[in-house]
Amino acid sequence: MTWQPHITVATIVEDNGRFLMVEELAGGRAVLNQPAGHLDPDESLIDAAIRETLEETGWDIELTGVIGIYLYTAPSNGVTYQRVCFAGKPLRHHRDYQLDEGIIRPRWLTRDELLEHRAHWRSELIIQCIDDYLSGKMHSLELIRPSL
Repeated sequence: MTWQPHITVATIVEDNGRFLMVEELAGGRAVLNQPAGHLDPDESLIDAAIRETLEETGWDIELTGVIGIYLYTAPSNGVTYQRVCFAGKPLRHHRDYQLDEGIIRPRWLTRDELLEHRAHWRSELIIQCIDDYLSGKMHSLELIRPSL
């Protein structure tokens, strides 16, 4: 059996102290997560982050940096995910955008509001990525090299 981590992307999008989150169905219950998803074949990490944010929230964003690369093994299924988390700024909201299946709605929440909903987090990566962002951990987008 070959072990392979799942490559995912996520975005931290802040607007005046509120963070763009996604309320979605996972395992039959509503959970909160950053806009996030899997890398598609022949897609760059940057393109995947922009695409996933639009598909899950209806927001066009501009990426401004890389917050970090995280390794997380989900206790629910034992799958290991490698998450590349980007910072971005909101540009334009498409109110009538058809969101991905399983997405309930986008939500703008402060860090304190997120803490109040801890029981509904999809994973602990939510607060770790936000706290890393708030502490100023940011790398240039040049960290992400194009494929050859």
